[in-house]
Amino acid sequence: MAEFLDVDEQLDLLQKGAAEIIRVSDLRERLEDSRKTGRPLRVKAGFDPTAPDLHLGHTVLMRKLRHFQQLGHQVIFLVGDFTSLIGDPTGRNVTRKPLTREQIDENAETYQAQVFKILDRDKTEVRFNSEWLDKLGFEGTIRLAANFTVSQMLERDEFHKRYEAEQPIGLHEFLYPMMQGYDSVALECDVELGGTDQRFNLQCGRELQRVYGQKPQIVLMTPILEGLDGIQKMSKSLGNAIGINEPPAEMYGKLMSISDEVMWKYWTYLTDLKQSEVDALKADVAAGSLHPMEVKKRLARAIVADFHSAEDAARADENWAQMFQQKAVVEDVEELAVPYTDLISPAGLPGVLTIRLPKLLVHLGLAASGAEASRKIAEKAVRLDGEVATNANIAIEKLPARIVVRLGKRAKAALIR
Repeated sequence: MAEFLDVDEQLDLLQKGAAEIIRVSDLRERLEDSRKTGRPLRVKAGFDPTAPDLHLGHTVLMRKLRHFQQLGHQVIFLVGDFTSLIGDPTGRNVTRKPLTREQIDENAETYQAQVFKILDRDKTEVRFNSEWLDKLGFEGTIRLAANFTVSQMLERDEFHKRYEAEQPIGLHEFLYPMMQGYDSVALECDVELGGTDQRFNLQCGRELQRVYGQKPQIVLMTPILEGLDGIQKMSKSLGNAIGINEPPAEMYGKLMSISDEVMWKYWTYLTDLKQSEVDALKADVAAGSLHPMEVKKRLARAIVADFHSAEDAARADENWAQMFQQKAVVEDVEELAVPYTDLISPAGLPGVLTIRLPKLLVHLGLAASGAEASRKIAEKAVRLDGEVATNANIAIEKLPARIVVRLGKRAKAALIR
C-alpha cells in the first residue's frame, strides 16, 4: 500500500517517462499526505472510444495508471462516452466527424477488454462521463461555460491556427475542454494523466476544481510515443504501429525492428522498470558489458508477455532467434511458382529485373490486397530471406529466383520464373 512506501521511491517510478508534472512539489506533498493518512490518491485518465483497437502508443498513459495502481492508489479508467459525441479537437485542423451512440458503445466494450491487459480489473474504477454530463442539462452547461472566455479558448493552439486560417470552428468544440475539466470535478481527482498535446484540456480541470472549491489536481503529462519508424507518432494510419492484439510473433518481430535509440524510449514508456533501472541497462550497454541486441530482446519479451503470456514471449523469442540469428527455418514453407510477368515493376531500371513486392505478397496469399501489403511493408512486418523489406520495389539478380517471404507467423517460398 502507498502509505508504507517511501515517497522518493514512489516518485522514482511515477516520474519515469513523464514529460512534465504540474507540479512535482505538489505531487510530493500529496504522496506524503497519502502515506500519513492512508488515503490513496484518486488518479484518472480519460479515453474517448473513437476507434475499436488500441496500439502501444495508447498504452503509455495506461501503464502510468498501472504504476499508480501498483503503489496502492485508486486509479480511474474513464470512458469518454459523452465527450466522444463532440470529439477531442486536440491535434485536429478540422472538426471531427461525430460518432453515433452505437459506435461509441461498441468501441467502449473493446477498450475495456483491452485495457485490463495492463490494469488490475479488480482494483480499477471504471466510469463513464455520461453519468454526470448527461445530467448536467442546458442550464448546467451554461453555468459551466460561464467560467471561460472565447479569448481563452482561442489561446489553444489548434483553435488559434484554425481561426487565423479562417477555417471553421464548431461552437460545440469549445465545450470539449470544459467537459473534460468537469470530469475531474465530478470524480474529485487528485491527479489526471494525459499526453503533452492535452495540456489545455488538463489545465481546464485544474481551473474548474478551483471554481468548485476543490484542491486543483496535479497534471502528469507523458510524451507522444514514436512509431516503428522512430520519427512520427505511433499511428495505424501511418503504418508504424504495434497493435496490442497482434499475434505474439508479429509483435515480437516488430519490436526487434526498432532502432536502438527508440528502444530506450520504449523501455521508459512501455515497461514497469524504474528509470534508475533503465539507466543502469543503458550504462551497461555503453560500457560494452551488455549487447544492445540482448537488451532489445529483453524488451520484446517483456512487452509480449504483458499483452499475451510469458510462454508466448518465450516461443516468439525462440522462433525469432532461429529465423534471424541462427538463419534456420522454423517450419517447412510452402513453395509457390509465380510468373515474373505478373510481378514486373514499372519502376525498374533498364536491364534490372525488378518486381513489386505488394503483388508478390498477394500472389502468395500473405496479404488480401495490395493496400494491405503496402501497409505491412511500411510497418516493417515483411521479411525477405530473413531481412526486413523496406522497399515495395525489389531487384532480383536472375531468373529463376527463390525468395522466402515472411509476414508475421506465415512464410512461403516464391519460385519466380
